[in-house]
Amino acid sequence: MPDFEEIDQARQLLGLGEAATLKEIKQHFRERARQYHPDRCKDDEKPQCEEMMRRLNQAYELLLRYCREYKYAFREEDVDRTYPYDEYFRKYRRNWFQGW
Repeated sequence: MPDFEEIDQARQLLGLGEAATLKEIKQHFRERARQYHPDRCKDDEKPQCEEMMRRLNQAYELLLRYCREYKYAFREEDVDRTYPYDEYFRKYRRNWFQGW
């Protein structure tokens, strides 16, 4: 499993914020890949573009592997911490219906 520094560097290389969905990871990778793909670079820039594409591919794969291997918590307190507004609305709705 990659450490925090590797994940953080990969995230920054792809231009991601501190939180991202899989869709956003893929979108940012594709945007950067279009920008740095060696076929789209000038001849004198090809070596730099090839190196950047190698780094982008590694970063993308690292983030995808991290997401695939992430362990999700299904305990009630973890779900409530992840979705605090959902819990608020559940309580509000329950109390509102009980009041009638």
